[in-house]
Amino acid sequence: VPMQSFRRAATALAITAIAALSLAPSFFAGEAEPTAMLGQSIGNISLPDYTGKQVSLADFKDSKGVVLIFVSTKCPVSNAYNERMTALAGEYQKKGIQFLGINSNKAELPEEMSKHAADNKWNFPVLKDDGNKIADKLKASVTPEVFLVDGKRILRYHRRIGDSQDPAAIKS
Repeated sequence: VPMQSFRRAATALAITAIAALSLAPSFFAGEAEPTAMLGQSIGNISLPDYTGKQVSLADFKDSKGVVLIFVSTKCPVSNAYNERMTALAGEYQKKGIQFLGINSNKAELPEEMSKHAADNKWNFPVLKDDGNKIADKLKASVTPEVFLVDGKRILRYHRRIGDSQDPAAIKS
C-alpha cells in the first residue's frame, strides 16, 4: 500500500511538472524511456487515411494540440482501449485538441482499418503509416501509444493512455 501511495503522489507531481514546465513525464515502472524528442519539433507529419486522402499536422494548425495514437486492429491491448480512445477524443476535441490514429501494422489493410474504426465508433481519423516511417521517427513501439504535440508541433507527451487495460482498475 505505501508503494501505491508513493506512485500516485509521484505521478501527480510529474503531471503537475509537465503542465507547468512542459517537461518530460516521470517514468512508470516497467516502461521504456520516452523518445528523446520531448520538447522538440516533430515537423509536419503527412499520411494517408484509409480512403487514401492525405492528412497532415499542418491541417490542424488552429488546434491547441494534436494527439497521435498508434493503434492496431488486431492487438488485444490496443483493442482494450477502443472505448477510452473514443471517449478521450470526444472530450478533448471540444477543447481544441485534435486526435489522429496511426496504424503502422503492415498486415492491416486500409479496408480493415476502416471497418475497425466504424465498428468502434472512432471519432477521429486513422492514418496508414506504410513502412513505419512515423513510428520509427517517434520511436513508437506498442499499441496503443500516445504522443501529444502542441500547436507548434513540439512533442510534449509520450506515454500510455492509462495504467490498466481494465477500465475498472485504472488509477492513473
